[in-house]
Amino acid sequence: MNRRSFLSVTAASLAATRLAPWLTGAAPLDRIGVQLFSLPKMLERDYAGAFAMLATLGYKEVEFFGPYSFSPEAVQQKWIAGAGDLGFSGSGWFGHTAKETRALLDRHGLSAPSMHVDLDTLLQRPTQVGEAAQAMGHSYAGIASIPDARRKTLDDYRRMADVLNDIGRRGQPYGFKALYHNHGYGLSPMEGQIPLHVLVERLDPSLVSLEMDLFWTMAGGADPVALLDAYPRHYRLMHVKDASRQVRFSGNGGDRSQWIPLFPYMTTAGNGVLELPRILSRARSNGVAHFYVEQDLAPEPEKALGASIGYLRTLELAAK
Repeated sequence: MNRRSFLSVTAASLAATRLAPWLTGAAPLDRIGVQLFSLPKMLERDYAGAFAMLATLGYKEVEFFGPYSFSPEAVQQKWIAGAGDLGFSGSGWFGHTAKETRALLDRHGLSAPSMHVDLDTLLQRPTQVGEAAQAMGHSYAGIASIPDARRKTLDDYRRMADVLNDIGRRGQPYGFKALYHNHGYGLSPMEGQIPLHVLVERLDPSLVSLEMDLFWTMAGGADPVALLDAYPRHYRLMHVKDASRQVRFSGNGGDRSQWIPLFPYMTTAGNGVLELPRILSRARSNGVAHFYVEQDLAPEPEKALGASIGYLRTLELAAK
């Protein structure tokens, strides 16, 4: 074998090695979902039409975000004040009942495996959350972020793990596990440790599952694949986002003032810098079962969500 042939064969072998994780026993994603925070204005304007559009694009699952009609009044008012700055005020079932919403999902062949609920609602209205989960068929109910006041120290993260375990325990009679979705905080060292690691290692995976948000994980400076490999018993859901370029928070990623300025860097799946084939393949092989496209407040949701699912359908990922 001459030098040119040797180099050619070596390059091909290296390429195959890089691709092998999602080509060996490969299979496409069969059920792709949407986190509904991608299209709140459309839901507010035409609730039934939004679900019809998602079904037409080929989506099979949706994830709801709160607050809900049963949330404490203070929670609802705080949401309306904050969301109003973004051009909408609706959330949850957007003025509809669980029964009406479930009928819409059934009509369009959609299911809703999970719901985001604020911590106050989970703690103060556990029965109502359980009844909503049963009515909607949710297998997971949990928080999109930890309130700032509850994550000042590592002991705060330990206490939050205990709270999440308790929420999961109380959810068992209603058929759901607690869920924790990460933002960008908790990924930098605190007191010599990574807060997210402290939290996760105290969670009971039989009671609580993790939902990885790819964009916020990247913006917080963490490696999604490293986390998936470190905690394969915990991650079961994922927000699939791409980024037009590598971005980092201006601070510790701990509040809304740092999140919203990064929204413009979110882009459709496959149109950015994240290695989605590698990440999603490792996610599925490590047990992630629900993949939700999310592009927060997408300006043209039908176009953006259509492009994302079009790309994701082309991927051949490692089998479960």
